[in-house]
Amino acid sequence: MHRTADISLTALAPVVWGSTYLVTTETLPDGFPLTVAALRALPAGLLLLVMTRSLPPRALFGRLLVLGALNFAVFWACLFVAAYRLPGGAAATLGALQALMVIGFARWFLGTAIQAVSVLAAIFGVLGVALLLLGSDTGYDLIGILAAICGTVSMAAGTVLSRKWQPQVPVLSFTAWQLTAGGLLLLPVALLAEPSLPPLTATNLLGLVWLGLIGAAATYGLWLRGIARLGPSPVAMLGMLSPVTAVVLGWVWLGESLTAVQLAGAAIVLASIWVGQTAARRAEIAPATLRGRRGHRAGGQGR
Repeated sequence: MHRTADISLTALAPVVWGSTYLVTTETLPDGFPLTVAALRALPAGLLLLVMTRSLPPRALFGRLLVLGALNFAVFWACLFVAAYRLPGGAAATLGALQALMVIGFARWFLGTAIQAVSVLAAIFGVLGVALLLLGSDTGYDLIGILAAICGTVSMAAGTVLSRKWQPQVPVLSFTAWQLTAGGLLLLPVALLAEPSLPPLTATNLLGLVWLGLIGAAATYGLWLRGIARLGPSPVAMLGMLSPVTAVVLGWVWLGESLTAVQLAGAAIVLASIWVGQTAARRAEIAPATLRGRRGHRAGGQGR
């Protein structure tokens, strides 16, 4: 029951992130991706710092800069470059490769065993996202593809290192430190690379509040909590809920079409996520069962 609750809470993060494209295109001024990314990360991080009243120890500064760069600064910068240069379907499909990359990084950084079932679930998940999003408008742009791959690698590495470097502090403090670090790294780049924002309307501010408070502060706290409790690989599979949510919102909010192929893709994604979570649960239970049997045999010999 606890694991089911952890999965459900963690899944809220990618579900909310699925609204990012809709909120960005419908509420924010066009042409300021780095500025928007900085305004999404830094105010949210500072707010959490005030709420938690905790500053990171100096010994963690280096790691927090790396995590802030991987999970926010580099990831979001590449994400927006890919979004501008590639059709949404192509960018999201490349982003879905994150689950496979996390499996590899988890083996490298954490020594986690690679399970064939988890690899197959991740591959079928990518296939499902492709069916869900790819269309005839898919174009080839080398810079866009490289940016999408770079962003995917960045987030995958950040996900695994967040587990490896998780300090013994409340998850909101860890979230605040990473968001603040990412925002501080993004801010000077945005100021140098982009013109000043025009006067913001009430709609613009509402969009920024949603992306910052809900789409960053709250959801990344749930994401990091899930990484700590469930492990990087199962959490990365949940990330595939984001494109599913985006398609549903486009259908409901924008009146976009929803084809049989897209429905099949969504079903494959959901099935892949279920298989990935089941495989992770079995991998978690197996060592405990083996230890219990060994203990039982040792106890019998003692008697």
